[in-house]
Amino acid sequence: MFIVHDLGVAVLFCVVTMLGWGSWANTLKLAGKDKWPFELFYWDYAIGVFVFSVLFASTLGGMPLLDNFHGASDSALWTAILSGVLFNVSNILLVVGIDAAGMAVAFPVGVGLALVIGTVKSYVLLPQGNAALLTIGVALIVFAMVMSALAHHRLKQAAKTKTLRGLAFCAIAGCLMGFFYPQLIAAVSPDFSTRALQPGLLTPYAALVLFAVGLLGSNLAVNTIFMRAGRVTYGDYFRGRARLHSLGFLGGCIWMLALSLNVIASGVAGPAISYALGQGATLVAAIWGVFIWREFMHAPRGTWTLVGLMFAGYVTGLVLIGMASL
Repeated sequence: MFIVHDLGVAVLFCVVTMLGWGSWANTLKLAGKDKWPFELFYWDYAIGVFVFSVLFASTLGGMPLLDNFHGASDSALWTAILSGVLFNVSNILLVVGIDAAGMAVAFPVGVGLALVIGTVKSYVLLPQGNAALLTIGVALIVFAMVMSALAHHRLKQAAKTKTLRGLAFCAIAGCLMGFFYPQLIAAVSPDFSTRALQPGLLTPYAALVLFAVGLLGSNLAVNTIFMRAGRVTYGDYFRGRARLHSLGFLGGCIWMLALSLNVIASGVAGPAISYALGQGATLVAAIWGVFIWREFMHAPRGTWTLVGLMFAGYVTGLVLIGMASL
């Protein structure tokens, strides 16, 4: 089984996580330009997550998956699966928020909120790192979220209704998303990078596969509800062009690569710091939204000061969270 022993490599993996989690939604934006409904995009995304998890575990996981599944307790198996279900519900709501309000709104609010909740819960589960630096870093992330909300409050009135709806979906998504990572880590054998697998628990690779099973399986119910609400059908899905399907699949692979590296890094950096650094994706997504997709192009004067404060809060907060691991 491939594991990480060096803290520098673990931090590097967290940076890759940050880039992946902050960039996958560009595939959604590209698909949306062709009027491809997010509900149909999300099916390919979910399939991409599942396929990548199986390939990742099969190539780097070492211990055969079935052996690990047979040796694990029912509690560990269901904990990992339920983490995928929980994430799936929250991520679909986040995708709705991205579709309604843009990346620069959805990530600072939704993922920022998930960062705060997930970091605190992960630290309680397994305290590791400098608590004071971690607390200050998380507080600065909260400050950045407030600046982001104030900046979007200044957008033109014509776009406000859609933006507020997107913010509401993002807030709910963030509250739910903050709990999926601690749930997933709870199924993984503690100190897997330095100790033998504890009886009844999972390797990180097996847990990731079960997470993907929970995500894809729950999508049958959750996304079908959204499809009916959006008046799209499975027939529409199968009539989609290969390019559109590939965008969703690529988005899922990118996101799952990021999660996989993050879970592996948590064995050295600790779950709280690993997750918090990875959720620096909010900063990456905000950069995409502001500078590439130009989501603030028509914002009134003074808005850029708030955007600048948002970036400053995220950068400083993430630096302190990174220092907390040293």
